[in-house]
Amino acid sequence: MHDHQPHDPCELLRWETAQLQESGFDLGGLAAAAQQAVDDGDAAASRHLLDELLEVTRHNDWAFEEPEDLHSILASLHAPPPAAIIGEAALLDRILGGWLGRCAGCNLGKPVENGDHWTAEHLRCYLELADAYPLTDYIPVLDPMPESFELREFWPYTTRGRIFESARDDDIDYTILGLHILEQYGLGFTTADVAAEWLDRIPYTQTFTAERVVYRNLALGHAPIMAGKVDNPYREWIGAQIRADIFGYVHAGNPWAAAELAYRDATLSHTANGVYGAMWAAALVAAAFTGDAKYSVQTSLACIPPRSRLAEAIRFVLDQHATGVTWHTARTAIEERYGHYSWVHTINNAAVVVAGLLWGDGDFTASIGLTVQGGWDTDSNGATVGSVAGIITGAQRLPPHWTHPLNNTTRSAIRGFDRSRISDLADRTVLVANSK
Repeated sequence: MHDHQPHDPCELLRWETAQLQESGFDLGGLAAAAQQAVDDGDAAASRHLLDELLEVTRHNDWAFEEPEDLHSILASLHAPPPAAIIGEAALLDRILGGWLGRCAGCNLGKPVENGDHWTAEHLRCYLELADAYPLTDYIPVLDPMPESFELREFWPYTTRGRIFESARDDDIDYTILGLHILEQYGLGFTTADVAAEWLDRIPYTQTFTAERVVYRNLALGHAPIMAGKVDNPYREWIGAQIRADIFGYVHAGNPWAAAELAYRDATLSHTANGVYGAMWAAALVAAAFTGDAKYSVQTSLACIPPRSRLAEAIRFVLDQHATGVTWHTARTAIEERYGHYSWVHTINNAAVVVAGLLWGDGDFTASIGLTVQGGWDTDSNGATVGSVAGIITGAQRLPPHWTHPLNNTTRSAIRGFDRSRISDLADRTVLVANSK
């Protein structure tokens, strides 16, 4: 998925420098020294500089407020949205719609999940050559493949006409693992419970960025409360956000309750906007059970700190939509404003998700198509939007060309869950949702 090595001091320093600068910290002369150490591949110097960076402080004129503990997050909100009751028949149809939509959106984005290569512009060029722009079906394969394009290595089973089940992917693995955690520990699960299940159920090689850092730190003996805080420059990347949908499923119609569960999961590996991304995604999914796409975005925004960078990015896309510009114009504006982040950061990808939902306007095909066309973390974003749009649409009304190729089956690296029936996962999710 993402080629990042948490045991390499040069790699850690490269991204820690970026993380601190994006978060308003004053690095002074350490920024140039860090760049030199990274360029030289000097592991010893990089390790020393990582220790020095622990002492830097924020600029006095930092414009954002990004609390980290749940009490402070809650205190920053104007008012968490109220809960709604969902009827039993609608609950099952929409939870199954969420699971199917998540799998479809993930598989749609999976063969082009490489934000460095598959920029939005490059992806458009490919799709136009394949007579598949805008996207209304799975990614087609050009044969012969032009030299300037390279699909990911799993294209043989994630592209149009080649899909016979939902492929293994961390975006689906964590949804499955979240369901397992809720079944084992109930809605009162702790962050330590999450840590224990990671070590027991996930292969190390199927973790990436912040999750791999945490896995390594847990194996080295760090307590769960510290595992995400040691050598983790990926702490505001998208890893926690992709784990959050299950908490929205089980708290259908109750965005704040969903966000609170996501907080407990996310704080194992992430901080600040990395945690807010998970809270926001869970709230977004929960809100989708009771309203349309725009309502869901607006309601979920009320569950994260209003003066955070993530909230600013979501408001920016809402404002773009309100002006009546096209999706293409909005995507260009998102690139200009948030393109400096890693292509697997929370903030820029959340903006692409919001754009896909708003301009997709409840249409399942348009929503996931626009989102994946937006580039960056295509499988993660496609999965989140597929989940939300699948809930809004309901399983019975999902277009069959998206769901039939999945054959109601998903692969998974989670121990004990490979080749799960998607409908069984949905039924089990309904049981957890009804256990409250």
